[in-house]
Amino acid sequence: MTIQRTTVQGPHEGQPVRTAGEPLDEAKAAMLMVHGRGARAEDILSLVDELAQPGFAYLAPQAADNTWYPNRFTAPISSNEPWLSSALAFVGDVFNQMIQVIRPERIMLLGFSQGACLTLEFAARNARPYGGLVGLSGALIGPDDTPRAYEGSLEGTPVFLGCSDVDFHVPKERVGQTAEVFRRLDGDVTERLYPNTDHTINQDEIDFIRGMMNSIVPGS
Repeated sequence: MTIQRTTVQGPHEGQPVRTAGEPLDEAKAAMLMVHGRGARAEDILSLVDELAQPGFAYLAPQAADNTWYPNRFTAPISSNEPWLSSALAFVGDVFNQMIQVIRPERIMLLGFSQGACLTLEFAARNARPYGGLVGLSGALIGPDDTPRAYEGSLEGTPVFLGCSDVDFHVPKERVGQTAEVFRRLDGDVTERLYPNTDHTINQDEIDFIRGMMNSIVPGS
């Protein structure tokens, strides 16, 4: 299956979707991967070799100008429009193409940094069973007092949140708040704060993600 050009409007209109791993229509499971600010789809797809899990298709949308939205994730949501709505629509469009051939319960969503914030916000706004949800160095979007009255249920979806406890971009308190929101949405949440580490992806996170993937495709 070839991923079609999305129908997204706004700043991310016409942006490509990069792929790796198995062809989507031949895969047993899939992962939607969202890159961080200043990065490219190819950068997040570089994790595929580290994950080393056969049977998965990997799809990574590419943000316009390598940025999903212009301001910090803690800024007023209105200040990140229309980029944020366009980005959320882009992720949703790719996900909707994926579920044409693979059940949602076999699709994982993963993002890093700004991509983690976008991925988590998308999943909260579209709560349903997924194969897994991974937010690496990210948290839900908006100021501290943003209402979090999301609807729907993750119905036990595994959720992994990993972040440094001294991350300059992502306060650890926001990671904890995000974990609580996903627990309220019936997610099976694992939160890990790593002492004095950098804003990066570590081996413990890779190992945990591989375990999540193996639970979807046993023996992979």
